[in-house]
Amino acid sequence: MRLSELLTPDRIRIPLRAQDKGNALRELVSLLSDHASGDLQAGILQSILEREQRMSTGIGQGVAIPHGKTELVDRMEMAFGIATRPIEYEALDGEPVALFFLLVSPPDLTGPHIKVLAQISRMLSSDGFRDGLARVANADEVLALLRREEPAAEA
Repeated sequence: MRLSELLTPDRIRIPLRAQDKGNALRELVSLLSDHASGDLQAGILQSILEREQRMSTGIGQGVAIPHGKTELVDRMEMAFGIATRPIEYEALDGEPVALFFLLVSPPDLTGPHIKVLAQISRMLSSDGFRDGLARVANADEVLALLRREEPAAEA
């Protein structure tokens, strides 16, 4: 599955309004518009936080890939955000985070979930891709950058 197929403009927030980790995760979950009710959002957020307790999803170099699995969703969903001011996140390198890819899947999509996480990681390993994300101004630019970089990440 391509990241550009999972993300839609309404699931991209530039800039994130949040200024701390908990609120950034809440804001990203709120972008999953199919789950507008507070109870569903709270359940999805809980799955993300449970994963976060095991080990930080702040992978370093200003990037976090918070993710979780829950029966509250019936398909894989993703949101993306950029913080204007990097957020303390307990990342593996100890640096704050500005780029956030949030991924949530139902429990029975383990293989596709792992493949999407791997694709995000491969793309983010490119300095050029990270730099490009840091310079985007809107959702359309994010999607254009993803479409340009996806073929190399799938190889």
